[in-house]
Amino acid sequence: MNVYATDKLIEQARQLAAEYRRTMGKPLPGIGNEIALHDAIRLLALEPAVEGAGGCDATDPSRDGKRVQVKSRTIIDESKAGQRIGQVKVDQPWDSVVLVLMDAAYEPYEIYEAERDELLAFMNESSSSRARRGALSVARFKIIGRLVWTREEGIEPDVWSNQSG
Repeated sequence: MNVYATDKLIEQARQLAAEYRRTMGKPLPGIGNEIALHDAIRLLALEPAVEGAGGCDATDPSRDGKRVQVKSRTIIDESKAGQRIGQVKVDQPWDSVVLVLMDAAYEPYEIYEAERDELLAFMNESSSSRARRGALSVARFKIIGRLVWTREEGIEPDVWSNQSG
């Protein structure tokens, strides 16, 4: 499948996911993660991980093949507290985690990145059993990590170093 077909398919998935949520009142399972992975790879110039890479969803060729785990969260109501991301796979090999935040139309609006050692330090020091298992809130991830991409500004040049030409 060529790039155009993939982009078109993801755009249709966005529309389907948004309509499903509006109609059914709940998200379509798994689709947000696939959309977020596609967006992270496209927006941050990553490469998809090889099949079966366990814990690693993508690599960053401009940073010596850094292994990246991609997480997502669709934020419908920003005032709603305690929104969580999927569990970080602490027992798998990866170097950083990227969190793609999407709006109600499943369009990305912010991407954060946190390094492995920063995340593991928080998990080990936390009194929360959820955090020790790798289940973090969006707010906590934002505190630990750093903003690397925004819809308005694109890649943050002081943080992300893989800008192409």
